Amino acid sequence: MKVVKGGTVSRLLKDVPVPEMFHARQTFPREVIAPKDIPAVVFREMAQPQFAEKIKPGMSIAVTAGSRGIRNVDIITKAVVDFVKQKGASPFIVPAMGSHGGATAEGQVEILESFGITEKTMGCPIRSSMEVVELGYSSLGRRVVIDKNAYESDGIIVSCRLKPHNAFRGTHESGPCKMMTVGLGKQVGAQVVHSDGMGKIAQNIPTMAAVVLEKAPVLFAIPCIENAYDETCKIEAILPENILEREAELLKYAFSNMPKLIVGEGDVLVVDKIGKNFSGTGVDPNITGTFSTEFAKGGIQVQRTCFLNLSKESHGNALGCGLASAITNKIFEEMDIEKMYPNCLTSTVLASAHIPCVTATDREAIQLCICTCNGLGDAPVRMVRIANSLHIDTIMLSKAYYDDVKAGKYPGVEALDEPAPLEFDEEDNVVTPVRI
Repeated sequence: MKVVKGGTVSRLLKDVPVPEMFHARQTFPREVIAPKDIPAVVFREMAQPQFAEKIKPGMSIAVTAGSRGIRNVDIITKAVVDFVKQKGASPFIVPAMGSHGGATAEGQVEILESFGITEKTMGCPIRSSMEVVELGYSSLGRRVVIDKNAYESDGIIVSCRLKPHNAFRGTHESGPCKMMTVGLGKQVGAQVVHSDGMGKIAQNIPTMAAVVLEKAPVLFAIPCIENAYDETCKIEAILPENILEREAELLKYAFSNMPKLIVGEGDVLVVDKIGKNFSGTGVDPNITGTFSTEFAKGGIQVQRTCFLNLSKESHGNALGCGLASAITNKIFEEMDIEKMYPNCLTSTVLASAHIPCVTATDREAIQLCICTCNGLGDAPVRMVRIANSLHIDTIMLSKAYYDDVKAGKYPGVEALDEPAPLEFDEEDNVVTPVRI
């Protein structure tokens, strides 16, 4: 596909005004575990007798590591590994990420490397394979499998993040149960979990997890939870017999710590950068409202959304672009369908990989969204700009919000400066930073 700067599209968009914008700070509750304190917290949790006694000298212990952009994942994983070593056992890391990394063992190792998780930094082997072992069938008749390396170990420690999912709602969303069935299930298991569609995944995950807990050598789970500032705020070890019940309780806590765009609604949302390190769908729809299915709702309500850049950590996986109104040619040219489509084939959700309108520049992506909004009349456009969906403590708002923010209409939102034109470089890519 040829995207031309200066062609007909550029001519049609040339005179569409981009509103002046100002920086604003959003304030949320901030319970946090400082990175320097994380190893001690991990050790404290695992040192409790009911967990520590499960790790015996000489045991081969599989420690899971996922594909999401989890804050401090390298510190957390290293702490788990170090505790296992301290107990005289031999840990190894298993990539637990379903079909991510192009559904290849090498691709999954590459993802871990981008998070700082390597054999050298962790001080233990990484055993990456797509081979699985069949464990049986769930109460709903779904085949349950697990990573062969993990299954053949003497014990599995399920290290992961616990958070709301971006495409469905249930008692168990993203957390230990999903890690055991989708992550450790590799491409085969992930496909089974998703095979009935997002309307049934909330039932498949816990019922399939029950089989893993019964048939696989799971020692315990140690999920982390993040606050609204993408900081680690809670780490808790959970015995296998308590995982199903406790995960459901912790999900409510995770929901209470979710950030949001406090203004709630607008006309246009601009996201500077997307990627798998921010969310499975490039951006977290719980923030942006760009859900890929009808089985989850939330986030800011806007008419149009544009994405401007793809993170290098995403390795060409631009999944989620299909949920935008417009993307830039920068993103389009970096797309790697070999990385994107395996996720779609596994999840059976295709909308995330659709190609939206593609523009030559950042300015034109923003202008396209503005000029296609309906019902604005003479009203000034309400535009929200974020750096990415993980970091929304500082955002930009268009001039239309300014008086209301100054008047205190949005508790938790503070104007940091006055409205001013966005600055663009010679290529018409925006250079005004969101975070100051």
